[in-house]
Amino acid sequence: MRWAAQTLDVDDGALPGLERAGLVRSVRTPDFDGITFHEVLCKSALNKTPEASQLPFRFTVNTFRGCSHACRYCFARPTHEYLDLDAGRDFDSQIVVKTNVAAVLRRELARRSWKREHVALGTNTDPYQRAEGRYRLMPGVIRALAESGTPFSILTKGTLLRRDLPLLTLAAGQVGVAVSLAIGDPELQQQIEPGTPTPKARLDLIRAISDAGLPCHVMVAPVIPYLTDSSRHLDDLLGAISAAGATGVTVLPMHLRGSTRGWFLSWLGQEHPALIRRYRRIYGRGAYVSPEYATWLKDRVDPLVARYGLGPRAAEHRRPVAATPRPGAESADPTLF
Repeated sequence: MRWAAQTLDVDDGALPGLERAGLVRSVRTPDFDGITFHEVLCKSALNKTPEASQLPFRFTVNTFRGCSHACRYCFARPTHEYLDLDAGRDFDSQIVVKTNVAAVLRRELARRSWKREHVALGTNTDPYQRAEGRYRLMPGVIRALAESGTPFSILTKGTLLRRDLPLLTLAAGQVGVAVSLAIGDPELQQQIEPGTPTPKARLDLIRAISDAGLPCHVMVAPVIPYLTDSSRHLDDLLGAISAAGATGVTVLPMHLRGSTRGWFLSWLGQEHPALIRRYRRIYGRGAYVSPEYATWLKDRVDPLVARYGLGPRAAEHRRPVAATPRPGAESADPTLF
């Protein structure tokens, strides 16, 4: 048995999507209250991205499907529907674990046809969510990529990455590391990203990555309209990221595709009902903010990125800029969009 005090339930016939995915067993444990882990044997580890996606990489690896980080805005929520699970609570609590992913990946990377193209991890669900501490899938994945000479990148909110810094430093020059940190207010962060490490813990992770000699990019994404787009919030957050040693940032507004839109707006209606009308103005019936809002946000962010030396031309190992919080205008005037 993998875990103590676990229970098994794989014969209820209610998970046809998971049966197609290679379900071996389902596990519940007191250490993860309310979460069920569905252990599967995957047939393939490398996923090829559609050419239409125009992403800067062609291949991804996802060690998990679903994520206990439970970010209310997560764009990957609709992918759970492919497993006949819902994109809301099931995405947060029904976690698919590819227990053989490292072994399958190693076989795929050994093929003569493999051209050592860039592989991205963390593009769908977080490889360093809490369950990684139990399953320890990432060390095998990192070794397989590094030993095959394949360049790769990792994006995470999870501080468990610190465990694997010795492996990542051995792959320096072959790996890019990025941390996702978009909310600096701890109270708001717990409301919107209830299963994630605190902002302070992620700033400490950025510092640890930098101290290990690895460049660390930060995804300040998504910026959530009227909640995290004030000058004060962005100034404080970017200043703290800079002081932690980050080498650059990418700042993007929130998009709400597919069933993620309904899940997020349901929460927004309960917690911030006055914002619903404003969201209708900037999102309309679509998934993306209006061009006017996107331009407004860019004009607000660009000077701050430059001020803290986090732009694309910043030196890779620059000296961190001390954070100096300044008062600023609050969120965008809702009458503008």
